[in-house]
Amino acid sequence: MAQAKRDMEQRKEHPVMKTPPIVSAQEWEVARQQLLAKEKALTRSRDALAAERRRMPWLAVEKKYEFDGPKGKVSLLDLFESRRQLIVYRAFFEPGVFGWPDHGCRGCSLGADQVGHLAHLNARDTTLAYASRASQADIARLKARMDWEMPWYTIRDSFDIDFGVDEWHGHNVFFRDGERVFRTYFINNRGDEAMGSIWSYLDATALGRQEEWEDSPEGYPQTAPYKWWNWHDEYAAKASVDPR
Repeated sequence: MAQAKRDMEQRKEHPVMKTPPIVSAQEWEVARQQLLAKEKALTRSRDALAAERRRMPWLAVEKKYEFDGPKGKVSLLDLFESRRQLIVYRAFFEPGVFGWPDHGCRGCSLGADQVGHLAHLNARDTTLAYASRASQADIARLKARMDWEMPWYTIRDSFDIDFGVDEWHGHNVFFRDGERVFRTYFINNRGDEAMGSIWSYLDATALGRQEEWEDSPEGYPQTAPYKWWNWHDEYAAKASVDPR
């Protein structure tokens, strides 16, 4: 009687699912190969889209934006940390956002948890930074609680309004040519779901992954794939080549 009651409660909690058929190993492999062909086509399509992105026109950023950083006031140019490329994610952590003051936006926080080790991104001359309207003291407290290490700045002016992230999250991508800054791409809405890996970030940039197999404009920096990869704590030293 007790077991029957438990079974009934379990069925209420987990309704019966209409699952796919159970097949032999050979049939399963055939089905898997059919999907694999579609997955490879999707990968090639994604590579082609990234190649188009590298050919998009650039927008000159003429306004001098200011942020607060851990050491005081900084400019948009400073956010590059002397690298050529910059990705700025507008995260919602500030008064009025659900979770304040203990947490940032749940979606932005989930995205922050996905961010890979930044050393690999930096090795491709690219910096990732977060920006919110919370104070630096609040940001430092949140980063310590959540164990996040990305640079995170306080927006002081109309940066979020000017770049389409005053009401919703998004990644703005920039390129630096000396003292000049250009906006090269923008990803928001469901496009943000894929962000977090080094490859998703680099595919969004003007220079891409900077590997020889990529379809990039003439003169873009490119090196052999795999050979530039390194352990995240040893990029200061030259990467040793795997003998295999």
